[in-house]
Amino acid sequence: MHPEEKAWNDLRTAASSRLRPGFAGRVLGAARGPGSGAWAALREAAAACLRPGFAARVLREARGAVMPSYASQFALSAATVVLCLAAVLFLQQRNQRLADERNLAEWRAIVAFAQEIDVPGR
Repeated sequence: MHPEEKAWNDLRTAASSRLRPGFAGRVLGAARGPGSGAWAALREAAAACLRPGFAARVLREARGAVMPSYASQFALSAATVVLCLAAVLFLQQRNQRLADERNLAEWRAIVAFAQEIDVPGR
C-alpha cells in the first residue's frame, strides 16, 4: 500500500469514528427536503393567511390587464440588444486597453534591461 493510500485510509477511519450514529440517514433526509405532509401543512398555513376571494380577485385582475403590444415588446427587445451590445463593446475596449498597457509596461521593462546590459565599457 502506498503511503498516500494509508494516510487517506487513516483519515477516513478517524473521521468516521467521530460521526454520531445515523449521520448518513440525517444527511439523506435533509437532502431530500420536506415530505408531502410538511408541504400539505405549509399549503394549509399559507391558505389561512389569504383573505376569502383572493384567487377570484387575481383572475379578474389578470383578465382585465392590458397586454403589451407587439411594438412595445419589439422596442423592449431592441433596447435590450442595444444595452447588451454596448456592454460587450465597452468591456472589450476596456480589456484591450488594459492588455495594451500591460504589454507596453512589459516592453518598457525589456528595453530598460537591454539598455542596462548594453552599456559600453563594462
